[in-house]
Amino acid sequence: MSKQIFKTLLICFCFIGCASKTKDVKATMEEPKMVDYFADNGFGNAVALVQHPSGVYHKGITYVAYQGALEDPYVASYNHKTKEWNGPFKAGISEMGKDPNRKKRIDNHGKPAILIDDAGYIHIAYGGHGGRPEDGHNPLGNHHYGKNLHAVSKKPLDISEWETLDNISIFGTYSQFVKMDNGDIYLFYRHGAHRSNWVYEKSTDHGKTFEAPVSFLKHKRRTDVEAEDSWYPWVSKGNGDDIIVAFDYHICRDHNNSQDDRGHIPERHHLYYMVFNTKTEQWKNVENEPLVMPLTKEQADEKALVKRIPNDWTFQGIVDVDADGNPHLGVLVGPDINAKRSGPKQMQYFRWNGEEWWQGNTSNFPRGNGDIEVTSTTEVSFYLEHKNDDVGEISRWDSYDGGTSFKKKIVFLERNHSGFAISALIDNPHPDARIIVAENEENSDYRRMYLVGDNGPITRSKIETQVLKK
Repeated sequence: MSKQIFKTLLICFCFIGCASKTKDVKATMEEPKMVDYFADNGFGNAVALVQHPSGVYHKGITYVAYQGALEDPYVASYNHKTKEWNGPFKAGISEMGKDPNRKKRIDNHGKPAILIDDAGYIHIAYGGHGGRPEDGHNPLGNHHYGKNLHAVSKKPLDISEWETLDNISIFGTYSQFVKMDNGDIYLFYRHGAHRSNWVYEKSTDHGKTFEAPVSFLKHKRRTDVEAEDSWYPWVSKGNGDDIIVAFDYHICRDHNNSQDDRGHIPERHHLYYMVFNTKTEQWKNVENEPLVMPLTKEQADEKALVKRIPNDWTFQGIVDVDADGNPHLGVLVGPDINAKRSGPKQMQYFRWNGEEWWQGNTSNFPRGNGDIEVTSTTEVSFYLEHKNDDVGEISRWDSYDGGTSFKKKIVFLERNHSGFAISALIDNPHPDARIIVAENEENSDYRRMYLVGDNGPITRSKIETQVLKK
């Protein structure tokens, strides 16, 4: 073989090899590994139903908020048209989660709630569990930890830059946002630790300022047992000018009391419902009878009771209304097993039929928490998380007969050897993005975060999800 022929063949082989390598590199760059979660930095109980909404769908984009590393709030977004993710970006700095010497290292009470005002600015409330004594006198309750803070995006519909405003009470916890049709913003929260009133603050200028807190559920000392009245409400927008509230009662026992040697335990009972007409500023029960605010335990029992549940323990009431304004409620119920926690809780369903509270049949529901969605008088769905035989699942259960029966319709997400924490339903959800999910991984405080809808979880390039590495 001549030198010229050999050189020609060598050049050809090099060209083919280089072209093949270039093609492989290009293919690798064009086809990144996709995963079904959007971030890896969820922290502790990264989302929950009570701090809500955790997400909102607005002009083709779903915005999500969750608790990230060191309990700081993070916000990400997904464009449903371009299929592109943005973020997550840290939207503020929580005063909690930074002290390694604290006995309860992860507090979890300051998870963010999110809202978009009529001018397009994005708001989150986060970081509070009642404030500290050194923060000053709490006129509506007691203290515990952290500061409730309010952060706003610096530009409309831009999650990359945030500003923290000093315009809400620092004593809040369990923040819940509601925006009315006229643009008014209501921020509901507990004004302190367990022994505190529940309040709301109202803004009529897109969250630039808020009016002073107004109490709507009253804490007070009991005279029959060594305890105080305490509450856990869940607040949402109803029809028209209404805000609807489902709530249960926490008997906040003294740590040392003569009635129960378990001391202070997370014991809750009963289910209640009431409505706030934001136009008239009148609170009323389901029969349109006025309620005196702030509501006491005695008046709640007389006027607002949905179901007495005196022996079993309750957890997390939820509510939605149909087109006629009739409320449909859910609440978790589990047995008192003489321990510091109840036995496994199962969702129960109630609706107002125009004359009385009627209880549906949820006996086939799995044990686990969830949210409710009402589409008509007879059509209602529950979005539930549960873990069975070491398999975690997020599913939807539908009824077309007003709660007489329910059937599992969709499984959004399923994992072996995992459990899940879920958010409330995203505000105005896109069908592909209904719930935010945190996967509970063993031996780790960090959580993979999912955005799930009717077609399962929305995927993302794995390298983009690695927030902890960044």
